[in-house]
Amino acid sequence: MAVSYHIFPDKGLVYVRYSGFVRADETLDAFARFMTDAEAGRCHRHLVDLQDVTGIALDHPGLLHMQARKADFLGTGGAETLMAYFATTHETIKLACMVQRSWDGLRGVVARIFDDEAQALSFLGVAGLNMARLRAVAPG
Repeated sequence: MAVSYHIFPDKGLVYVRYSGFVRADETLDAFARFMTDAEAGRCHRHLVDLQDVTGIALDHPGLLHMQARKADFLGTGGAETLMAYFATTHETIKLACMVQRSWDGLRGVVARIFDDEAQALSFLGVAGLNMARLRAVAPG
C-alpha cells in the first residue's frame, strides 16, 4: 500500500491519497510524517482519496488507536477540521464508513463521504481545484 499526502498551504488543504492494500501501521507511519510537517497545523481541510484502494486490513482496535492519534493532533488547534473521504467503490465506501464512524463523538472533526468529486471539493470549500491536479502532485 502507498499513502502519500500533499499540503496546499494557500488553500489550508491536505490531500491524502491511498492506493493498494490499506493497513493501519502504514497509515500511522504516514500520519507521523504529516505531524512533523511545518505546514500541517494550519490545514483544517482534508481530502482523503480512496479510489485506488484494492483491499483493507484494518482491525477495529487498530483503527481506534489510529483515529485516537489523529484526533489528538487534529483537535489541538481549536479549529474545526473538515474531512472529505472520496470513495467510489463498495470496498472504499465501506472503509470510509468505518473511519467516519470512528470520528463520531469527537469534537472538532466533521467527516463526510463523497462519491462525487465536485461535491467533495465544494464541501471543503476548494471548488477551484480538481482531482486530476491533486493526483498529479501526490502520486500513489
